[in-house]
Amino acid sequence: MIEIKEMKTTSGLKAFVEFPFSLFEDNPYWVPPIIKEELETFDQSKNPVFKNADAHFFLAFKDGRPAGRIVAIINWLEVNEQHKPKVRFGWFDAIDDIEVTRALVQEVEKVGRRHQLQFMEGPVGFSNMDKAGMLVEGFEHPNTMITWYGLPYYKQHFEQLGFEREKEWVEFKIKIPGEGPTDKVKRFSSLILEKYNLKVVRFSSKKEILKHVDKIFELVNDTYRNLSTFVPVQPEQVAYYKQKYFRYLHPDFINCVADSDGEIVAFAITMPSFAKALQRAGGRLFPFGWFHLLRARFFHQKAAFYLIGIKPEYQNKGLTSIIFKEMNEMFNRRGITEVETNPELEDNKAIQALWNSYENELHKRRRTYRRELE
Repeated sequence: MIEIKEMKTTSGLKAFVEFPFSLFEDNPYWVPPIIKEELETFDQSKNPVFKNADAHFFLAFKDGRPAGRIVAIINWLEVNEQHKPKVRFGWFDAIDDIEVTRALVQEVEKVGRRHQLQFMEGPVGFSNMDKAGMLVEGFEHPNTMITWYGLPYYKQHFEQLGFEREKEWVEFKIKIPGEGPTDKVKRFSSLILEKYNLKVVRFSSKKEILKHVDKIFELVNDTYRNLSTFVPVQPEQVAYYKQKYFRYLHPDFINCVADSDGEIVAFAITMPSFAKALQRAGGRLFPFGWFHLLRARFFHQKAAFYLIGIKPEYQNKGLTSIIFKEMNEMFNRRGITEVETNPELEDNKAIQALWNSYENELHKRRRTYRRELE
């Protein structure tokens, strides 16, 4: 017997967040989130996304035991301002029972129909700053801090239930040249700096970073606003993301380029890989989770590439050569030999072209699925 319950209480949401800890208990590739952070993401009093979004958290039970979960999300900015009559779904996990998946999907459908929406799509989060995409290739690789893991039968379930592919993301592993940037990259970087009267901005403390965070998010909106999946980051969300990710940032891993007036026109954010640290933390900061995360900021051979942004008038003018030169040199100083990219839309060829100068491997694919509401 399958029963679906909507989780509305603190204890219910905690059960929702903790479900994958049992599902993936013996899986060496699953990287768990910090439970406290997940709960804060779902807390309407703490996450400002709820000013423009509604969410319903469903947990499936089979024979009385937790068997799956899903969130139904309506982003009202997307529906009302971008005129996309879509109900989102995310945070999907389930046992290998298509009837469990079917029952969860039906709850999302009900939410969408109540609001006269026309289709459902997922897995995605509340906004573009959340995790997105179902893993469809690369199950033998750990997920990063900002991606979901998944199992091969997830894809099979959704396709059997009549969902069709909507968007595809790809991820790359990039080898960092140990001898530093090539002479060609160095020369081109210097040429671009001189041609456009630009300068490299380096940070020595987190306090300095905070002075520029608002501008960085402006650049995120400017850079990605033309992508079909993009919903602009709202000002109140900026403050929330500052708090959420600040503890993970290290000044060395943020590269910025400024114009002659000191205004930032390009940036890239990388982080040390926290995958192993999060696995050791087991979802909890105390008593030892903090130690594992703190240690990962200083002792690592891998990094994760999270975000890049370039002011529209400077796009396609070679500024990435400046950023990559700085990153390459920093990685060499720190002994980092490999970087994993964040998910990139498959049709975002401009970003993928950046990796052609390096030894790279496309090692993961993610996908969102769409189905019309009946």
